[in-house]
Amino acid sequence: MGIRAGGAEVAHNAQGTFPDDGHDPALRAFLPRAAHPRSIRLVLLGGFSLVVDGREVELAPMTERIVALLALAGRTSRARIAGTLWPDASEQHASACLRSGIWRANRAVPAVITSTRFTLDLGPGVEVDVHRFLTVAATGLDSQSLTPASDALGTLEHGGDLLPEWDDEWLLADRERLRQVHLHVLEEQAERLSRARRYAPALDAAFAALVTDPVRESTHRTIIRIHLAEGNPTEARRAYLACRRVLRRDLGIEPSEITTRMLGADVTR
Repeated sequence: MGIRAGGAEVAHNAQGTFPDDGHDPALRAFLPRAAHPRSIRLVLLGGFSLVVDGREVELAPMTERIVALLALAGRTSRARIAGTLWPDASEQHASACLRSGIWRANRAVPAVITSTRFTLDLGPGVEVDVHRFLTVAATGLDSQSLTPASDALGTLEHGGDLLPEWDDEWLLADRERLRQVHLHVLEEQAERLSRARRYAPALDAAFAALVTDPVRESTHRTIIRIHLAEGNPTEARRAYLACRRVLRRDLGIEPSEITTRMLGADVTR
């Protein structure tokens, strides 16, 4: 028998109670004694995947959510994790579901989750693709070289959006965070390519950002700036008019003065 919580079954142990997650030394007999894996890689971009020593390991849906939430939030209190994943359950039931999920995760992959009495975290050896993207993106934005920014774009574009098939509300802020970082990296890459007079790939990066967010005025300005840099004022004007058209249509506003001033001529017609 088990209790359903958030689409996942929470199993009882032989004594009729929820299995402990391993924090209580008196009940650690419930945990497996498997050898610790040499490498654990967690993929969240494009979908959830947990790869252990080169082999993908399947987890129950709610156990996946515990692991993903810890990957995105870092060291977090048990109460917050339980309240986030089981918001409609009683505190006691949510805590029991959480203990079961931790136990299941560490049974499948020893040490994937570390715990204290009050907090949880991913194990120190777990590599997370989101962390890699943010690190490489920060390096690329701080550097003047084209290579780090290209590495960041490759990391994100190879994977895709953050857990696109999940509709959990707690993911929204992290999705937006990654989207904004992605857009900034694309814009910065476009600007650097333009300064290097590599105008075709510069426009390609800028239009990739525009596809992601068609009303992002800073990206429209980047496109106008690239056209002007390569000596194409007609293309720059066309880009401005496209910017004005989409802002009027989608937001009901005009381009800002800083955008209008870029052409240095009357573009109000």
